[in-house]
Amino acid sequence: MPLDRIGVRSARTRFWRWLVDEVIRTPLEPILHPSVTRLHSAGYSILLGNLIFYGLWAHVFPQPHESLPARLAVAFLGLCCFFPFMRREPDARRSRWTFSVMTWLVLPVFFFWMYEMNGGNAVWLASVSAMLLVYYQLTDWRLATLGSVAGLVVGSLLAEWGQGRSLQVLLQSGEHIVVIVFAWGSGIMLGASSANLRRTRLLNTLSTMGVMAHELRTPLATVNLMGDVLRNLAQPDMPEPRRKRLEDLATRLQNLARSMNRQIDTQISNAQLTRLPRERSRIAAAELVHEVVADYPYRSSRERDCIQVHVQEDFCFTASRQLFAQVLINLIKNALHALNAAGTAPQPGDLRIQIGRHQGQGRITVTDQGVGIPYDQQGRIFEPFYSTQTGAGSGLGLTFCKNVVLMASGQIHVQSDPAEGATFFIDLPLAPAPTV
Repeated sequence: MPLDRIGVRSARTRFWRWLVDEVIRTPLEPILHPSVTRLHSAGYSILLGNLIFYGLWAHVFPQPHESLPARLAVAFLGLCCFFPFMRREPDARRSRWTFSVMTWLVLPVFFFWMYEMNGGNAVWLASVSAMLLVYYQLTDWRLATLGSVAGLVVGSLLAEWGQGRSLQVLLQSGEHIVVIVFAWGSGIMLGASSANLRRTRLLNTLSTMGVMAHELRTPLATVNLMGDVLRNLAQPDMPEPRRKRLEDLATRLQNLARSMNRQIDTQISNAQLTRLPRERSRIAAAELVHEVVADYPYRSSRERDCIQVHVQEDFCFTASRQLFAQVLINLIKNALHALNAAGTAPQPGDLRIQIGRHQGQGRITVTDQGVGIPYDQQGRIFEPFYSTQTGAGSGLGLTFCKNVVLMASGQIHVQSDPAEGATFFIDLPLAPAPTV
C-alpha cells in the first residue's frame, strides 16, 4: 500500500502545532487555582497529614522504616503556605518558587525516598501512586512531570546514601514499574486535559465577547456621524449660546464614541487572551508611557491633571507595542476608578507612573491613592472574570495584563493596603543593545 505522504505531512503539522500551542507557548501555572483557602488547605494537609501518618506507620501499622525527624521536617514545610507574601501575591515569582520547591520536596522527593527505604512495599507503592495524582492537581502538568523525574532521582540518591538502595527496589519489580508508570501516565493525561479544558472554555467565552464588542462598532459609527451633523448645524450666523451648545453636544457625542471604541479594542484584545499575537519590537519605556498618558480618553481635565510621570532611569524592553500600550491603559483605567471610588476629587500626584530599574531589570510602577484592594482579594485579581469592581468591569483587564507581561518574559504583581491605594509593579528584562 503506497505511503500517504500528504496525510503524514498533515499529521506531522498538526502534532507540531499542538506541541507549540499546548506545551511551549502556554503560560506556566505553578499554583493551580491560587486562593487563600486553597493554600491554607494545602498547608494544613501537609502539616497535620504527616504527623497523623507518622503515628499510623510508626505505631498502628508499623512500617520497616519511619523517621520522625524527616516527618517533622516535611510537616513544617507546610508552613510555607501561610507566609504573608503567599497570601498577598500568589502569582509573584517568589510565591511560585516557594510553592514549587515546597511541593517538590514534600511530594516526589520524600515519597520516592520513603518508597526505597521501606523496600517498595504495598503501602508505599500505593502512596507513591496517589502522590503522583495529587502532584498533578497542584501544579502545571509540565512542572509536575519535570519535578517527578527529578524527585525520583533525588529520592533514590538519598536512599543510596542512607541504605545503598539507589533504584534497586523499583528496578527489581516489573509489577511496581507498571503500577507507577500507570499512575504517572494518568497524572499527565489528567493534568494536560484539565489545562486544555480550562483554556477551551476561556477561549469560547472570550471569543463570544469579542464578537459582541466588535458588533458595537456599527452603532458607534452612527453616533460619530451624528456628532458631525450637529457640528455642521452650528452656523456662524447662529446665536452664540445656541452654537456653543450644539458644538458642545457634538464634542460630547464624539468623545463618547472614541471612549467606547477604546473599550471595544480592550475587549477584543481580551478575547485573544489565549492566542495573543507574537510580534515583538524594541520599546522605550518612557516614550510609551508618555504616549499612552497623552492619548488616554480622560473624562475631565481633573483626571488628566492627577497623573504624574516620573522617569528615574529609562530602559528598553522587547514586547508587542500595541498590546503593552493596552496594558498601561488598563492599569490607568483601574487606578482612575479607584480614585473615583475614594469619594474625593483627584488631586495632582494621586496617580503616579514611575519608570526606573530594579535588581537588573526595568520596572514600571503605577501607584494610586484610591480605595486599595482588600487582602483577601489580592491573590485573585489576575484570575479571568474576577473583578473587585462590583457591578462594573468584565474581570478580564488584569488577566490580559498578566498574559502580555508574561509573554514579554516579565512579571506583574501588586502591593496594596485597603483605603491607602495600590501599586502595580511591572518588571521586565532589559532588551539587548542594538547591533551596529
